[in-house]
Amino acid sequence: MAQDARESTRVDLAVIGGSGLYGMDGLSDVKMIGVDTPFGAPSDEIALGTFAGRRIAFLARHGRGHTIMPTEVNSRANIYALKSLGVERILSISACGSLKAEYAPGHIVIPDQIYDNTKRRSYTFFGEGLVAHVSVADPFCPVLNRLAARAVDESGGTVHRGGTFVIIEGPRFSTKAESGAFRHLGFDIIGMTAVSEAQLAREAEICYSTIAHITDYDVWNEEAETATVETVLAQLAANTSLINGSLERVVPFVAASREECACHSALADALITDKTRVPPETLDKLRLLVGKYF
Repeated sequence: MAQDARESTRVDLAVIGGSGLYGMDGLSDVKMIGVDTPFGAPSDEIALGTFAGRRIAFLARHGRGHTIMPTEVNSRANIYALKSLGVERILSISACGSLKAEYAPGHIVIPDQIYDNTKRRSYTFFGEGLVAHVSVADPFCPVLNRLAARAVDESGGTVHRGGTFVIIEGPRFSTKAESGAFRHLGFDIIGMTAVSEAQLAREAEICYSTIAHITDYDVWNEEAETATVETVLAQLAANTSLINGSLERVVPFVAASREECACHSALADALITDKTRVPPETLDKLRLLVGKYF
């Protein structure tokens, strides 16, 4: 995408929709934008439009029609593309399974921690002569988390603030042994896509938060229905009004917030490579992310 096109479509909030959410009800004045990145194509065109009186971007993580499985999601391209549009905050909408009896289907979790149990993901923009060690001790933006939790609460949803989100490779669901082990380790919810989105958003100095919608009890609860595509989609459909209500409230909250966080300067102390040794082609590739530090 040309520079002037980026400037004319600049936004500061994006929503990444997960399973069951391939568009946004209420998004008006929509323009579909195709973005080329050094990391390949994003999952789909990005919808730019007006929602709750604000200009936002929407991206379907798995593509419209759900054609991309979790391992295949090109998160580097997705995050880079949103960064190129000027996005400063990302809200991820994700389906998840519950690993705790008190976290019931239909409830919402705003996690504050991630446990990575994936095996085949691309975790960083860096390499090829430029090394960065970014801190993800707290992988979700605390400011955006608070705003998201408030929005869900004011929409009438049952929201759990905080919790550890274990991310598995997929696309299969867990075995009972795995589900039991994750419960034993004290994890709260389970899903397939917050890794590597959260890490890449931090490298891109974008605030990132997940509104995780519980669709099932994974497979550990013998008294509950086992997680299947049918049960997941049915629960997501039941949550549609809560999803929309939460987004309608959180967008103005984010726009009005003046609270600062460390996300937007995450690379300030993370770049370790001697600047004189960075290959010019690597710097050109990553200038969108690191230009202000060179």
